[in-house]
Amino acid sequence: MSPKKMLKKLARFASLKVILPAVYAIAARKPVEPERVVFLEISADRLTDSFALLYEAVRERGRQSELICIHDGSVGGVQYLKNCANMLRSIATAPVVFINEASNVTSCVHLRPQTKLIQTWHGCGAFKKFGFSTASLEWGISGKEMERYPYYKNQWLVSVSAPEAVWAYQDAMHQPQGVIRPLGVSRTDVFFDPDYICKAREALYQYFPQARGKKVILYAPTFRGTQTHAGTLQLDHEAFRLALSDRYVLVEKHHPFVKHLPQIPENCRDFAVDLTGAMSISQLLCVSDICISDYSSLVFEYSLFERPMIFYAPDLEEYFDARGFYYDYDALTPGPVYQEQSSMITYIQEIGTRFDRQQVAAFREKFMSACDGHATERILDAIGI
Repeated sequence: MSPKKMLKKLARFASLKVILPAVYAIAARKPVEPERVVFLEISADRLTDSFALLYEAVRERGRQSELICIHDGSVGGVQYLKNCANMLRSIATAPVVFINEASNVTSCVHLRPQTKLIQTWHGCGAFKKFGFSTASLEWGISGKEMERYPYYKNQWLVSVSAPEAVWAYQDAMHQPQGVIRPLGVSRTDVFFDPDYICKAREALYQYFPQARGKKVILYAPTFRGTQTHAGTLQLDHEAFRLALSDRYVLVEKHHPFVKHLPQIPENCRDFAVDLTGAMSISQLLCVSDICISDYSSLVFEYSLFERPMIFYAPDLEEYFDARGFYYDYDALTPGPVYQEQSSMITYIQEIGTRFDRQQVAAFREKFMSACDGHATERILDAIGI
């Protein structure tokens, strides 16, 4: 092992096994402040869609909503350790803490029994493997390493999108019986709000006036590679424009890990636009008539609209070997799977006769049955807020 790797290993041990547990243990000597509810963003620098409705609903029910961002992956090691220490001091006196990602920081402490740690997760359904499910794959770390430095410890409740998803989250998180419950995913409640959908459409027209009077194709692929070296797949904008611009516009939304976004050719900018930094994925799902994706869990959310989905997966075999899926990919996907783009264009041109709405409806019922516009309410009721 190189000196650099050895130093990194020692720093991890010192922070997760010694420093941070000690910080929390000292802070937890103080009494719990019963009105506080903390929302913990691990990597984001703001309140995300996963928390937005819960954050406001907690306030409406008379509690104090607090946001803490620890900036995992975006600050240096020393600053990140300081952020984690300050966060642990804060949650030590909170009766309820919400998280939406895996966290080895909230998992490294002996959480006091008066605190409920609520995992809302950032995806619906059960698509790509994660956590302990990837222990033997290229994507994941070893099961032994995950046991040594756990990411899913101390969770009081994990709310998922349907009973069908419970087994997959159990496989990934290794939770005690009854922790993973199909209460729904809070952020999907907006898809049942006509006012939210209307505002999302107006936002689209503001950013891209060319969308007025046209149907919207959303291209929203997941990232390739790693969090720090994330890539994406690019569409042939000119081919799409030539075949479809009389009826459609193309809107792109790339994964937030992707730092270098594909460029849309200048002669296609009346047809295609990248709104990655302008609109949320929830807004774009509302206003899209067709969604093109690949291995992203956003297709579960999009199924709530029972609209056409197309799966562009030219690297399916490679992606499966590295990451793996909870279900057979071809059997799971509620729409055609293509490895080249001309077939996608042809399908869109013939979508009126080729789209199978019942296939999407069955997918929705299987994986999203607990997402009915009332998930936020059920989650807060379950916690006792």
